[in-house]
Amino acid sequence: MMLKLLKSKIHRAKVTDSHIDYPGSIGIDSDLLKAAGILPYEAVLVADINNGQRVETYVVPEAAGSGRVSVLGAAARLIKKGDIVIILNFAYYTPQEAQNHKGIVVIPDEHNGVKEIL
Repeated sequence: MMLKLLKSKIHRAKVTDSHIDYPGSIGIDSDLLKAAGILPYEAVLVADINNGQRVETYVVPEAAGSGRVSVLGAAARLIKKGDIVIILNFAYYTPQEAQNHKGIVVIPDEHNGVKEIL
């Protein structure tokens, strides 16, 4: 049996861009991705604190240090520029791995730089 646990999350990032005319995904500053251990094209769940919407999509990397968190494609109808989001990433673990697992929590600063890693 495999257990689905939180691998990492980026807690309270500010959406800097929202573009409907894109095939779909979320662009995230590469520094935030690295800190959270999220790979390009990996699946994420995006929860919008402003309106409660949740969207599952995949990640595309934005330039390191850019502070960009860009909602792209259909999700841009639900999540807007200026919204605060939680970006959740999950993985499957064996019961033995799960016993010692602790998810990574990245807290961005006001410019979506890495402020703290819990």
